[in-house]
Amino acid sequence: MNERIWVNNRQPQTLYIAQILMYFNGAMAILFGGLFAVGRVSLFGSRFLGTIFILLVTLGMVAGAYGIANEKKLGYQVGVAAAVAPLAVTVGFVLTDGLSTAFGNPINLMFEVALVALLLHPMSSSYQRIWFK
Repeated sequence: MNERIWVNNRQPQTLYIAQILMYFNGAMAILFGGLFAVGRVSLFGSRFLGTIFILLVTLGMVAGAYGIANEKKLGYQVGVAAAVAPLAVTVGFVLTDGLSTAFGNPINLMFEVALVALLLHPMSSSYQRIWFK
């Protein structure tokens, strides 16, 4: 029997918490219209490209969490990419506008760093290397 699940609590706690954070980020993006502040959308030169980026990251978060829960290597890779993308945008803002931009929303920055740390933690990466298909 091939059972699909949304959250897998039998995985290491780092992956389990990462799944919950990824679903939370996806839900907040859907409820409040985006993962980033409105000013960050202009980084891509137009609101349309920024909106597409936000949509791709949101879909990547949800798809990555679902793939991790079902122990798929591609799901883990999509999840890591979707988690690193907002952090890369924040680092880009720090490099161009200075440190005050990154600390405009410190809670968001904290969640971005925590999610990347959970996914790249040695416990998570070794578990996915051994058990994911």
